Amino acid sequence: MSGKRLLMEGSGSISRGFRGEFRQWQIIPGTCNISPVMANQFSIFISRDGGNKKYASVLAPGQHEGLGKTSDEGISSWGWNLNGQHSTYHALFPRAWTIYDGEPDPDLKVSCRQISPFVPHDYRDSSLPTAVFVYTLVNTGKERAKVSLLFTWANSIGGISHLSGDHVNEPFIGEDGVSGVLLHHKTAKGNPPVTFAVAASETQNVNVTVLPCFGLTEGSFITARKMWGKMMQDGQFDRENFNIGPSMPSSPGETLCAAVSASAWVEPHGKCTIAFALAWSSPKIKFSKGSSYHRRYTKFYGISERAAVDLVHDALTNYKHWEEEIEKWQSPILEDIRLPEWYKFTLFNELYFLVAGGTVWIDSSSPSADVKSDQDPPIKVESKNIKVTEAEMNCRHSTGFEHTSTSGCNSSTGVGLKQNGSSTIPRKKRSCKHFSHHLKTEDQLDGNEDVGRFLYLEGVEYIMWCTYDVHFYASFALLELFPKIELNIQRDFAKAVLSEDGRKVKFLAEGNYGIRKVRGAVPHDLGTHDPWNEMNAYNIHDTSKWKDLNSKFVLQVYRDFAATGDMAFGIEVWPAVRTAMEYMEQFDRDDDGLIENDGFPDQTYDAWTVHGVSAYCGCLWLAALQAAAAMAQRLGDKFFAETCKTKFFSAKSAFEKKLWNGSYFNYDSGSSSNSKSIQADQLAGQWYTSSSGLGPIFDEFKTRSSLQKIFDFNVMKVKGGRMGAVNGMHPNGKVDESCMQSREVWTGVTYAVAANMLLAGMEEEAFTTAEGIFIAGWSEEGFGYWFQTPEGWTTNGHYRSLIYMRPLAIWSMQWVLSPPKAIIEAPKINMMDRIVISPATFSLSLPETRVRKIANKTACFGNSSLQCTC
Repeated sequence: MSGKRLLMEGSGSISRGFRGEFRQWQIIPGTCNISPVMANQFSIFISRDGGNKKYASVLAPGQHEGLGKTSDEGISSWGWNLNGQHSTYHALFPRAWTIYDGEPDPDLKVSCRQISPFVPHDYRDSSLPTAVFVYTLVNTGKERAKVSLLFTWANSIGGISHLSGDHVNEPFIGEDGVSGVLLHHKTAKGNPPVTFAVAASETQNVNVTVLPCFGLTEGSFITARKMWGKMMQDGQFDRENFNIGPSMPSSPGETLCAAVSASAWVEPHGKCTIAFALAWSSPKIKFSKGSSYHRRYTKFYGISERAAVDLVHDALTNYKHWEEEIEKWQSPILEDIRLPEWYKFTLFNELYFLVAGGTVWIDSSSPSADVKSDQDPPIKVESKNIKVTEAEMNCRHSTGFEHTSTSGCNSSTGVGLKQNGSSTIPRKKRSCKHFSHHLKTEDQLDGNEDVGRFLYLEGVEYIMWCTYDVHFYASFALLELFPKIELNIQRDFAKAVLSEDGRKVKFLAEGNYGIRKVRGAVPHDLGTHDPWNEMNAYNIHDTSKWKDLNSKFVLQVYRDFAATGDMAFGIEVWPAVRTAMEYMEQFDRDDDGLIENDGFPDQTYDAWTVHGVSAYCGCLWLAALQAAAAMAQRLGDKFFAETCKTKFFSAKSAFEKKLWNGSYFNYDSGSSSNSKSIQADQLAGQWYTSSSGLGPIFDEFKTRSSLQKIFDFNVMKVKGGRMGAVNGMHPNGKVDESCMQSREVWTGVTYAVAANMLLAGMEEEAFTTAEGIFIAGWSEEGFGYWFQTPEGWTTNGHYRSLIYMRPLAIWSMQWVLSPPKAIIEAPKINMMDRIVISPATFSLSLPETRVRKIANKTACFGNSSLQCTC
């Protein structure tokens, strides 16, 4: 069982377990050292009655592995005296509380409040690599007590990095009473250096002293045992230690540690507060193939490792403001009596992944931020020309849109989006609406603000950045809390749609070869070893043939466009939306407007084979047609809007004819043993369109009947609804065992299904469905997956892929419960209205001579290796 994550988005993370240990180190991108560094601890020393009563203990309740004999010179010589019987831990991300009630002193109540600066819509402080630990001491006894708190820290970034040598510790006295120790860490394998700062805030009643260096072995000048003895005797270190200066570099095999003590007198029945902070500065982030960037926080603190002094100072002087902002954000939800308590708890705590998910946040404005190796050939990117008539960027009127391609509109597939019928709809003027309180407009956030570029992993076991089929579920959290980051991720994928990488790769499942990135196809991910420059690290299948990615791109882009009202964003990504839709035309084998799957696992369920038309991909395609039509109409691309609407009408008819069985949509239109399985995720497309303010795809009966079937079978027939929704269930009530994924409960998919139920007015079923994930993953009777929610588990409790992105989908439930005003008032597109389209305009991709080039080109990839053909 893990605990709450420390530090912030894009700067790496460390987990602090519920017993107080610091573990799961993610400082270097793509790496995670799970084991705790046991020298990193808080400890307490208490003296009463003139020193006749003394208590001392590491504040780490329970038994700990890896401790040696108490006679050693290392940390095993410390007082590990808390049994945990009177200690409790509570977490509500981004804060956590540990209470030591009468341990080790029966007359002293100690609480630690842990704070990370995760502040929605704050793109500055939320990037800072720091955390604060506020200790409150309450003396319930009749005697005055001298209390000293000790914060010890090893010069390490996890694993065995503390033994590599050449590390240096250095005391410092900062401004406003902030004092501590800097730990300069020289990383191995050419990775950028890291400097930690551990510090406390000195006040009129709190005295701060330090021991810049101690070791864990007998040969050390000052051992861990001697350090502990000094604190037992005096409760503090010598003030002269601040004048020592930098230490000698450590030798290989030697562990260098530091200690910060803060001591205070607590009067009988009195209270005292002592604040510590941890920060680090690692300005440069380097990926394994040579590209390096400056982290986001360097925009505000510069590119020196010594910025750790300023970071730790600002943490100790600003944490009260952070808490005020956190409470403003969380209070409306916590005080909403409509919501179950378990839901509130889980909603906030699932956000841990935005810190723990290997997050990288760079400053894209720094002129020296991108140092690219030139070992790889360039990737071609096609630029498209766009025009908004009369520059109506203020959203006050409808917008006319014209579109061309520099190399011909049909270069992606050779064909345009074909017409299957005709319809007519009058074009109306629309006005953009402002946001509700929890989703700010671009104007409110300064539309010109550069918030940098953002990456997060699919999971700590699946090391691929921004895996898009999974981000489809998780992205509601970013859109709700950090919409500018979400838009920038979509911009990255929009650019990627128009790019091609001709380098050959081998696909493991089929054993065949193909190119790394096909133009028109949405990439599976932004890469692993060289993100943004070398995409599609996933190589099990050829994802250019997947049937869900392009639809998911269109759906996400439209949702984000509708929710933010950012017309500039819509215009910028529109060429990629059209290209993505055109690309999918090749998968409509029988010209009925509906795409078909190709008899292999060609979607996010990449072990679950699909034949013919599938409920999952087919519904996503219908939704994409609806979203593309709505976006085209908003942007004034009337021809494309009508084309998508016409195709939708034909495709929907084919979809219902081939898959609807009277109570739900079959898994696929094939004849395999699981073709009639009940897939929990069969209405994913409708979930998205409804969440985006668009009208329903299917009539109310089909929607509610399908969701009720999923609830009765996939949810309630698995442990009585106490595990979530199993992905596949046969209509006879037995779990679909056709593959690993069909028999799994996917945590994020369950949250998405619950959101879909909320949209359909099935509130009781929705919360029962989602509560299964809480019970199995977060409750005391479950599997103990606190702050490491896996991708999924089987009905017998075997998990797969801890610390995974998709469970952030719980924020799609909150999106439904409290939608932005812009979504509520989004223009509705009547998909049943049709217009007559001439056979002469059968293809969407118009000849270049028929469209004027009347606007600047979309932004290219800048300094990356992706070279624009413009």
